[in-house]
Amino acid sequence: MLNWRIILKFLSILLLFNGGFMLLTVPVAIYFGEDTLFGILMACLIHLVVGGGGFLMTRTADGKSLKKRDGFIVVALGWTVMSLFGSFPYMLTESIPSFTNAFFETISGFTTTGASILDKIEAQPRSILLWRSLTQWIGGMGIIVLAVAILPILGIGSVQLFSAEAPGLKPDKITPRIGDTAKRLWAIYLGLTLTETALLYVGGMGLFDALNHSLTTVSTGGFSTKQASVGHFDSAFIQYVITAFMLLGGTNFILIYWLVKRRIEKLTGNEELRFYLIIVSVLTVIVGGSLLIRGTYGAEESFRTSAFQVVSMVTTTGYATADYTAWGSGLTMLFFLLLFSGGSAGSTAGGVKMIRHLVLLKNAVTELRRQMHTSAIIPIRVNGKAMPFEMTGSVLAFIMMYILVFAIGSILMAAMSIDFDTAIGAVATALGNVGPGIGQVGPSFSFAALPVAAKWELAFLMLVGRLELFTMILIFTRYFWRKT
Repeated sequence: MLNWRIILKFLSILLLFNGGFMLLTVPVAIYFGEDTLFGILMACLIHLVVGGGGFLMTRTADGKSLKKRDGFIVVALGWTVMSLFGSFPYMLTESIPSFTNAFFETISGFTTTGASILDKIEAQPRSILLWRSLTQWIGGMGIIVLAVAILPILGIGSVQLFSAEAPGLKPDKITPRIGDTAKRLWAIYLGLTLTETALLYVGGMGLFDALNHSLTTVSTGGFSTKQASVGHFDSAFIQYVITAFMLLGGTNFILIYWLVKRRIEKLTGNEELRFYLIIVSVLTVIVGGSLLIRGTYGAEESFRTSAFQVVSMVTTTGYATADYTAWGSGLTMLFFLLLFSGGSAGSTAGGVKMIRHLVLLKNAVTELRRQMHTSAIIPIRVNGKAMPFEMTGSVLAFIMMYILVFAIGSILMAAMSIDFDTAIGAVATALGNVGPGIGQVGPSFSFAALPVAAKWELAFLMLVGRLELFTMILIFTRYFWRKT
């Protein structure tokens, strides 16, 4: 049986967190004299009343009794409830009066997808733009992990929540206590954000724009304060800085921790990191070489533009300095395939993740070897260690499920009279939490023109993709609800 009291307790805590972060936009509204102040305060009050009331009702619930099944429910409902309540600032300030559009923008933020329905971003109040960026920053590492990091005194079942929410195959730990691990990861997350803010400010961005772009770069979210995204600033320095921090955002944060600790051997021996960097480097050369040969840009700009777009897509950030769909059908297809890539496990990136692609490739090579040595037992090794058969099977099952969800989602999208390119582009980018796709949802377009039903489908796919498929899909199966 599910422990609904502790589930409600944790959801209430998440709402209080949500309202607390929302309060950070109040000084911005006051400083710039925006008429959004009342709407934001009302949204904060709703969070306080509902979250505080729920917590008081369940304050005696024993968090240590949280089971794995409860953790899945908390995570699935947590992201949904956060997105529902997080849409209130948009609606109460009438920045995005439509509930469908407000919810779409909010869940796109919390899932760090970056798909937007806004067509005139610069016209939005700065307090709303800050909240929009904060949703991605909160969602990047995961509000669930944040709560585990700073609320151990509540006795919440940390392992159950962390394992259900944390991206990747397996939530590696820096310390034996998972709460301490989460704290250190958040410290790195905050440090990267502040460092990038300082660099962008030095590079010529205004402080407000620098902060917002840092919030959405480290989280690999991609929301910008400009309609033209990062391309608006037309600065090589800014593009190089953001490229570097997107690359860091797509790297396993535990490896960044070891880098800070100068444990270089932890990085050099990591096959996923090596595979990740090789993929980015090779694709940058291919795309940059193509742009240079076509005469689209000069040598340096070809490399810079290529690196920016490739890193943005691979890490599922979704920023743009150029419209890759205008570079010809070959490169358009390449960038479409990158919607299925994803950064490293343990990063803020969405998508399939590099470790799964690596395991899939190793499994294919191993199968070829087995054809020549049918009686041999040839294990798949990652980082020098043999992978358990169950983990290999889990990777293959995930990829098959991912393809199946993509296919069904694309068919449903096409059934709404949406053209083929837009249908597959929208589904792939939502499921991979990337942002821009191809067709009418490419880098030069927003998602505003899509039908209401399509927006709700994509919102669901964003959540499914952010929670790594199994977490969401599992709760819709009879196995999950079967009494044990």
